[in-house]
Amino acid sequence: MRMMSMRFEEVFLQTKEQYDKLIKDGVLLFQQVPLVEIDGMKMVQTRAILSYIAGKYNLYGKDLKERALIDMYVEGISDLMQMILMFPFSPPDAKEKNLDSIKERATNRYFPVFEKVLKQHGQDFLVGNKFSWADVQLIEAILAVEEKVPAVLSGFPQLQAFKTKMSNMPTIKKFLQPGSPRKPPPDDHYVETVMKVFKR
Repeated sequence: MRMMSMRFEEVFLQTKEQYDKLIKDGVLLFQQVPLVEIDGMKMVQTRAILSYIAGKYNLYGKDLKERALIDMYVEGISDLMQMILMFPFSPPDAKEKNLDSIKERATNRYFPVFEKVLKQHGQDFLVGNKFSWADVQLIEAILAVEEKVPAVLSGFPQLQAFKTKMSNMPTIKKFLQPGSPRKPPPDDHYVETVMKVFKR
């Protein structure tokens, strides 16, 4: 299967002054990042950015019904990803509790849904037997949870197979290898920088 390869350049804010300048220049519509410059547009709001990219690169289903399924799956995965994204900012005394919450939600609420979907239709991808934005979101969530709970897929054979297939797709395989633009899990320096940039 042929997959597109999109080149991009990432720029990370390091100082509050950089953030304030973007706001002053009127670039951040809602005074929030991320900001993506694409096709002559300066886009904000993660959902809008990702749905535009998915549509542009034919990762958003063939019709409204498939798009609705992709949207449902993406929204569900986003709920789980939000917990993972906020985890590094947990107070030290809450980290263990929050990690338990991630594990519980992943194994009891979110991963069973996708295990069932893949088992019922017996296809490699979540929607329409074609690679979509939902597949990208799911493999990202699986990898992110596994970084914190290594055995999380032990009871999900369909998701194990899905992870293997996705990880071996040429563009994803390249992205997961060392030296790619993929970032490691946030460390203390990352948390410190975020707090410094966005302090009020």
